[in-house]
Amino acid sequence: MSRTRLTVAAAAATLVLCATSAASAATVSPDARPVQASTASCSYTAAVPADNFKGIPVFDPVKAAKPYHATLRTSQGAITFQALTDAAPCTSFSFRFLSEHQFFDRSHCHRLTTQRLWVLQCGDPTGTGSGGPGYSFPDENLTGATYPAGTVAMANAGPNTNGSQFFFVWKDTKLSPAYTPFGKVTAGLDVLQKIAAGGEDDQNGPGDGYPTLPVDIHSVRIGR
Repeated sequence: MSRTRLTVAAAAATLVLCATSAASAATVSPDARPVQASTASCSYTAAVPADNFKGIPVFDPVKAAKPYHATLRTSQGAITFQALTDAAPCTSFSFRFLSEHQFFDRSHCHRLTTQRLWVLQCGDPTGTGSGGPGYSFPDENLTGATYPAGTVAMANAGPNTNGSQFFFVWKDTKLSPAYTPFGKVTAGLDVLQKIAAGGEDDQNGPGDGYPTLPVDIHSVRIGR
């Protein structure tokens, strides 16, 4: 599989978790100020880019309330997480929608950080760090949010700009509560740690680049 690598300049004290377009790369600090948005409506708003477009979800509160786990079958092994459907219904509903429409299949995780911040970022079908699903939605579950190992959270380009990009925390990480936590790894943390141990290529700066061990997502399956 050919890969276009992320080319975003990042200072040592900053973390670029996502960009909504190549022209609007967002740099967020670990001390970024959180903005808690209301999630009562769970609105999904059309946005660009629209890569591998699968439509815009229509929130179904009954389906959104049903617990589920997601299993990502990757080239480095399987990773399973329990979705926080009660705490982050809008986010977990969006992830389920995209997974059930095979949005993530045959994509790859394009970014690994191994200094100060310890995350593996995935969910961009373009593999550039600038891709998105064609819609955005507000933040949620930020009050008191922490990011211990095993957390699954949304990458963003600023407040209320969630799309498809997300990250796994493979080692306890200190971040400002500005990234919606929506899952907890229940199996495969060892897979994440193996990927991290393989290192990255420093293309965005020391400890920040493309994973040396390629992480191709073959499929994402939703189960109870």
